[in-house]
Amino acid sequence: MELTGIIAISGKPGLYRVIAQGKNSIIVESLEDKRRVPAYSSDRISALEDISIYTYSEDKPLKEIYTDIYKKENGGATISHKEDAKKLQAYLMEVLPDFDQERVYGSDIKKLFQWYNLLHKADLLKPAEEEKKSAKKTAEKSTESDEAKPKTAKSKDGEKETVAKKATAKKPAVAKKAVEKAATPKASSKTTAAKKVVAPKTGGGRGK
Repeated sequence: MELTGIIAISGKPGLYRVIAQGKNSIIVESLEDKRRVPAYSSDRISALEDISIYTYSEDKPLKEIYTDIYKKENGGATISHKEDAKKLQAYLMEVLPDFDQERVYGSDIKKLFQWYNLLHKADLLKPAEEEKKSAKKTAEKSTESDEAKPKTAKSKDGEKETVAKKATAKKPAVAKKAVEKAATPKASSKTTAAKKVVAPKTGGGRGK
């Protein structure tokens, strides 16, 4: 779960992601409609990673509460912030039994659940372990697919090229042998015949 850079701006609905830093302002992007607007130093800005909920002992960070809700809902969305105040309070007691009921107002509880569902919709509530696993799986799948495609293509092309080369190599070899076989007998017969014809004439001249 990553809440770094996620803020709430007083007087503006929803949540925003910090995009860039300006001279006198910051540029933020709405998690709902992706619209970008400036936020000034005069605005009351709350970073979600710094927000905690009052309890009767130690204050509990919002991130830890959202982790508990995420587990309770098996990674799904939670109760709507538009539900009855008593239902919202009862739900919060299930995940945070010792929250300070005098210091945590109904409006705070509504925001807590509204923000959770906004973050869930933006896919920002996955625990770090799940994010690493999903990222690892995605990387492995992309690597496998990238490796498989070139290898298949290369092997097919390689086979075709090898077969073509073999076929090309065989044809000239057979042709050469055929030419040599055809040429050799003719040449030898002619030579032999020539010797037979010439030899008697030469021998006859010497005898005279």
